[in-house]
Amino acid sequence: MSAQATFPEGTASRTFRPFDTALACGPLALLLVACGGTGIGLFLWYVAVTRSSVLAAWTDTTLIVALLAGVALAFVGWSWYGAYFARRAVVGTVVAMRWDALSWGALGLYGLSLLSPVWIGTPARSAGLAIAAAALIKVLVAARFVHTVRDVLVTFVVTRLPIIVIAELASVVISQRPGVHFSASTNPLLAVWGRWDAVHYLDIARRGYYGTDMAFFPLYPALISVVGRFTGNDLVAGLLISNVAFFFGLLFFYKLVEHEYDRNVAHRAIFYMSIFPAAVFFSAVYTEALFFALTVASFYYIREHKWLTAGVLGGLAALTRVEGVLLFVPYLIEIFMPSSGGSWKAFLQTRGRALRVTAGAALIPAGLLLYMAWLWVLRGDPLYFSHVQSHWDRHFSPPWVSFWHGIMLIATTHNPATISNQIIELAFTLMMIAVLLFGFQRLRPSFSAYMALSILAPLSTSSLMSMPRFALVLFPMFIILALWGRRVWVNSAIVAFSLPLLGLFTVLFADWYWVA
Repeated sequence: MSAQATFPEGTASRTFRPFDTALACGPLALLLVACGGTGIGLFLWYVAVTRSSVLAAWTDTTLIVALLAGVALAFVGWSWYGAYFARRAVVGTVVAMRWDALSWGALGLYGLSLLSPVWIGTPARSAGLAIAAAALIKVLVAARFVHTVRDVLVTFVVTRLPIIVIAELASVVISQRPGVHFSASTNPLLAVWGRWDAVHYLDIARRGYYGTDMAFFPLYPALISVVGRFTGNDLVAGLLISNVAFFFGLLFFYKLVEHEYDRNVAHRAIFYMSIFPAAVFFSAVYTEALFFALTVASFYYIREHKWLTAGVLGGLAALTRVEGVLLFVPYLIEIFMPSSGGSWKAFLQTRGRALRVTAGAALIPAGLLLYMAWLWVLRGDPLYFSHVQSHWDRHFSPPWVSFWHGIMLIATTHNPATISNQIIELAFTLMMIAVLLFGFQRLRPSFSAYMALSILAPLSTSSLMSMPRFALVLFPMFIILALWGRRVWVNSAIVAFSLPLLGLFTVLFADWYWVA
């Protein structure tokens, strides 16, 4: 029996019939989606009666309307996503919808939590748990049918779990660096992920901008504030955002590299990135994971010539970190490179295309300009995010000044920790430059230009501080390494170099020692 839904012949055979397809999925799938719709309806009802005194006075009527709306939304969403997933996974629509019904059933957990005699938490937290369960099921179902999701999920799990275990053990077994340290949580298992810069992001999410916090861009703390309403804990929200963003970043990175090269290169690229010595920051409350996801997704849509989507993602990247504005350069390069259809002028032949290309280009710097405008209103200085960097002894200077300062610190200081940190930062900087010089010819010009600018930007701050962390999101570097990794001995060298340092950096980070 075919898994595909059958339709009458003729014109109607090419028409998608959501109602007939839903019935073909069977009673169990329909029941699961109805349960999910009930959960959505109950949440809508709760929001309505707690936010509006008028609706609260008509609570019974509001409940009925909310339940009907929730069930309708669930069935519409189920039909749409089922058709989308069927196309992406190349399976029958009925098969896709049957499996996807499991995730919609998970949303019904919200209704059960309200009736449960065991206190789970606030309604917002219960909704967050239901959404997380539904999202997890969707990922697992996608991994069953799509090799890209499966490869990324396996890489994500087998690299994140050891990092989590090492960090937790280090925070308990090894004594922390001497001194008084901020604790992001009373739970030591959570607090380990709130070190160093994480304190700034959590403070911004909780109380807004203050003092030197303005050096940190607003998108990540804003997301923490929003998600924190569902988790009831900003630290947990930050961890969810970072790890989810890293997973989807790896997914887009895999697809980008697979389209440019092949599946083997893509798999090595995401693996090398996941075991890079500074990869602990992808799972901590830092912007690295979100920035990586947004930049690589923007690159993916640039290569797909979906200019508006690329521009939106690029603008969000620039609202996450100032380096996001660098995406404007590869965007322009890809516009003016000859396309498979001929001249680059094909992108501007029609008014609609020209508007989309122009709007996409304008959206990338819009994220930075938006933050600058806000600082202008707040502080009277649109570049205050840059000027406040002097608190960390950073200021604009020629790139060689950063090298000179690092070398002088190594030569003149008597503090072993300072010498070690400077040597590490210098070594990672030289590694990035060496990979670029020896491997740029293997990349498209847009990739090489972005990599060069992403190295030049932090080098122009008179300091090598945090260079291992800047290298972490330099995804073109990992493409070059993945191409070199076709040789067995190169692959072995990369893994042998990365894994011990990853363990070391994780331990240092967990115990409040400066890493990057």
